[in-house]
Parts: sequence; C-alpha cells; structure tokens
Amino acid sequence: MKRATLIVLAGAAAAALAGCAGMDQSASSGNPFETASFQSILKKDFVSKGQATVDRLQQTPAQEACSKYAYLGQPMPADLSKQIEAQATAGVVYPKDGQYMGDWKAGLKIAEDGKGMQWSDKPGTPNGGNCLACHEMIKNDPSQGNIGPSLLHYGKLRGNSEAILKYTWERIYDSQAFNACSFMPPFGANHILTEQQMKDVMALLMDPKSPVNAD
Repeated sequence: MKRATLIVLAGAAAAALAGCAGMDQSASSGNPFETASFQSILKKDFVSKGQATVDRLQQTPAQEACSKYAYLGQPMPADLSKQIEAQATAGVVYPKDGQYMGDWKAGLKIAEDGKGMQWSDKPGTPNGGNCLACHEMIKNDPSQGNIGPSLLHYGKLRGNSEAILKYTWERIYDSQAFNACSFMPPFGANHILTEQQMKDVMALLMDPKSPVNAD
C-alpha cells in the first residue's frame, strides 16, 4: 500500500477504537495513535512485507496534529493550520528546467494507473497516480471517483498562466500547502511520482488536446 492509503486506513481504525468503552486512559492525550490499545493492534495486524514496511504507519507531525483534532471533534487552530501549510509550501520543489508541461498521453496512463509502492511491486518500478480514483477527469467515464473535486475542463476553465501552472504544480507536489489535513497524497514530497511524471499529469490537466479539456 502507499503511505497515504495506510494512514487513511489507520485513521479509520482509530476512529473505530475511539467508540469502544475499553479505550485506555492515554486517549486523553487527544491522539488515538498514542493509545496502548491502538499501538497493540498495529503491531498485531500489520507486518512488513517487501517494500511495504510498517514504518509507513509512523505519522508525520502534520498527520499527528490532524488526527488529534479530528479525534477530539474540534477544528484545528488557525495558527497551527497555517504553520503546516507554510511548511508544505516551503518544501515544494519546482521543475529544474522551469518547464511544467510534459506529455498528456503519458499523463493519462499515470492518472489511470493505481499500481506502485505495494509489497508485490518491484522496487524502482514507476508508480501510478491513480488520479481517477478520486477525481472526475474524463467526460462520461463511469469509473471515476468523486471524493475529490472534479477536474473536468481544468485547463479550459483556468487558462495556463504562470500563476496557474505554479499553483497546479504545488497542488500535485503537496496538497497540504493549501489544506493542512488534505487527504490527497503528496505525490512530489513523498516521491510517489517523478518530476517527469508530474509534468505529464500537468499536461493532462492543462493541454487543450487532452481529454480532460475536450468538449
């Protein structure tokens, strides 16, 4: 599994544990990942296999903060949210050659491909982005998800100014730059996609000839 997927699954397990009467008192810390009962479940039910190692379950400071406030049913303080977003923004690495656009045909394959970073995948094999699992991108394609916002006609609606290209790159690289508790995988920050792959996805979103922008 990819790290982001494991974190979501672990978060769901934590939510389930939160409703159990047997939760230990360490839950008062505000983060379900710190409870002895939850840690016991992780050690019992998750094992390293191939490149899918249990260290992926180790939360980043940002994920810890998001888990804490979600568990408490409270909004994250604005200053903390801004701090997380600022750190993510500062970590964005832009294309070395200054070019944001690649090949939209390659980008479509990446958007459709959900393989990568699983125990059964050969290390070093290019990962997919699995974009269509969460976003509408292709008109009249029933296989697309709707967890994330629709990206249909993305480039047609927004244009291709330098500001839009930079914004879109940042969104793909690490969406926490705009939403501290974003569920979108940080494709660049976590090295899920290469720079060239991100360029290809950019082209899929922006190129007028791409099916994303077709009438």
